[in-house]
Amino acid sequence: MAGLASDGSNPDVSLLYDINGLAKAAPPWFDRVMEFTGEYGTVLGLVLVVLGCWWSVRRRGTAADSVAGVVALLWAPLAAGIALLVNVPIRGFVQRPRPFNDHPGLDVLVKGKTDFSFVSDHATLTMALAIGVFIAHRRFGFAAIGLALAAGFCRVYMGVHYPTDVVGGLALGTAVALLLAPVALALLTPVVAAVARSPRGARLVRSRRADDGPAVAGAIGLPEARLGADDRDLAA
Repeated sequence: MAGLASDGSNPDVSLLYDINGLAKAAPPWFDRVMEFTGEYGTVLGLVLVVLGCWWSVRRRGTAADSVAGVVALLWAPLAAGIALLVNVPIRGFVQRPRPFNDHPGLDVLVKGKTDFSFVSDHATLTMALAIGVFIAHRRFGFAAIGLALAAGFCRVYMGVHYPTDVVGGLALGTAVALLLAPVALALLTPVVAAVARSPRGARLVRSRRADDGPAVAGAIGLPEARLGADDRDLAA
């Protein structure tokens, strides 16, 4: 399978040339932007999305909603790690060379890639994170999925992956994050609920400004919220 997609008539290769051809026509500064975005920028963007989502789920809905949201966010990086581990034997089995090894005319923006190409680690990582965020919060999830798609496009633009490497990574990240989510969420929920009940850990799950009534907070064992003047103004 090492020679997969080495034929220039293959649509996978044609699309590779079309997307990578944009790098040939772009000014050098834009290529540097795409290089940074593809290597680090989308991952850093996803970290910011996760932090923003965590800040949001702590402040909205009921205490039980906050616990569920934080559980999903905790699952997101775990899913990404598991997906990357699953990708290790896949890469070893397929053994697909990087596209620039079979197609020397490509404009390669990042040098030194010596591992196999299928599937893309970046696409796998970013999409697994994005699906975890989507489970926690739809609006932040759509933003995260957009970043994952951007990461995949950048990897092809940079000449280090075939389009199907990216599609495979997006599919793998999605499958791991969704298929294992029921078990993971069931295991993580008691842990996060216990953290929420602890005096020091409660603020990691529920914002001080969130209005938790005694009945709602008590449903998961959280202490009754004490609203200050600012909190009452916010709740009003």
